[in-house]
Amino acid sequence: MEKIREGKTKTVFDTGDGNILLKFRDDVTGTGDVVDPGANTVIGKIEGKGNASLKLSKHFFELLKRDGIRTHYIDADLKENTMLVKRADTFGDGLEFICRLKAAGSFVRRYGRYVEEDQPLDYLVEITLKDDDRGDPLINEEALVQLKLMTKEEVSEAIALTKKITKIVKQECERFDLELIDIKFEFARVEGEIAVIDEISGDNMRVRKNGQAVMQKELCDIICGK
Repeated sequence: MEKIREGKTKTVFDTGDGNILLKFRDDVTGTGDVVDPGANTVIGKIEGKGNASLKLSKHFFELLKRDGIRTHYIDADLKENTMLVKRADTFGDGLEFICRLKAAGSFVRRYGRYVEEDQPLDYLVEITLKDDDRGDPLINEEALVQLKLMTKEEVSEAIALTKKITKIVKQECERFDLELIDIKFEFARVEGEIAVIDEISGDNMRVRKNGQAVMQKELCDIICGK
């Protein structure tokens, strides 16, 4: 297998048969010494974190498959910390679709003049470019179309999928008395159709239990079992 690139938390390999293998690592991102899955800087490692991310991704991708939602997921090897996926064509260098159910994090930092922490939001979707050098800037629907990153129809489909998948994840969290605050997804063209890619884990969602933040490994233990 040929290594394609080394991401912040995963290593990406070309399997040689048209598919891609993702190797989940224990690296964590954050600011200073504070762990923050949404940050762009790797600040250290937490043993078992990569396996927890993989278990959760396997759980949620298989949940989406049962609901007929397209993803790049094929299979996962929990012993090897790897996930086999279909090759995907990203929009530009990648886009993230964030769905917010409560005001938190960067949303409050941006709009704190008009919003209070934990204010309810009605499946509010924001879109950002994957661009570490520019701090993953927000981009609106018209800009996506005019910059030819997506068609108008693709933007509408991705936003609708973001809301639909968020509802599925929210319902699954509620089964375990967990509260989903916000979540982000990546989409790409897989076999010519828009599909969810990358991972669905504590690395891309903010979850609370009894008002307290739930970290990656704890989230995995609650949803997937120890």
